[in-house]
Amino acid sequence: MKEIIEIFGVPIDNLNMEEAMNRFRELLKEDRMTSIYTPNTEIIMLSETDQDLKTALLDSQLNVPDGFGIVLAARLHRVGIKGKIAGIDMMEQILKYLNYTKKSVYVLGSKPEVLALALSNIQENYPGIAIKDSHHGYFDDEEEQEIIKRINEVKPDVLFVALGAPRQEKWIHEHKHQLNASVAMGVGGSLDVMSGVAKRAPKFMVDMGLEWFYRLIKEPWRFKRMLVIPRFLFKVLLTRDISKG
Repeated sequence: MKEIIEIFGVPIDNLNMEEAMNRFRELLKEDRMTSIYTPNTEIIMLSETDQDLKTALLDSQLNVPDGFGIVLAARLHRVGIKGKIAGIDMMEQILKYLNYTKKSVYVLGSKPEVLALALSNIQENYPGIAIKDSHHGYFDDEEEQEIIKRINEVKPDVLFVALGAPRQEKWIHEHKHQLNASVAMGVGGSLDVMSGVAKRAPKFMVDMGLEWFYRLIKEPWRFKRMLVIPRFLFKVLLTRDISKG
């Protein structure tokens, strides 16, 4: 039975990495396309005013707790949580599994040059994976239909969508019943890291929940976006809308 933590109406699966991967393997076997999202404080706060995003998160088969803010919110309300599962860590574990089982992927999103570098590194590090095809994240409606057609032609086991939140979650949800893939996962900026264009925070900062601060130092233009963190924590302190089911 799934154990869920609900934060402001968004269901978060209370799993550690091993359990999340067990769930992923189950989703691969389903006879429909399933979705995996990685809600963090920004995504949860966006879902407060974006009903399409909220609907996508509610319809997901797996929402992993990506971000220390999620863990802190649960702990402040004394709701047992097993810890954070960063989206990029989940993606890397999935790639390891796909490499071992010789399965396939389609990658959608990011800038053309970043996508090319990321795919090159994925192919080098995980040679057992069949990269069926890919497309960058800059496309119009006509190109979108060609992308969907191509995905359905190659039938990947996993579709990684790196369009950024909330676009990727809403895109997956909107096209969920059109796509011939087993699992679709929103991976945000993971391709930036996999391409080598961006670096993750040092491990000690990740362990202390300061990965957001590292990103702010490296990308100061994110300052306005980062203001969502104190807003989220302030709301957490004032609300009772956090529960465990």
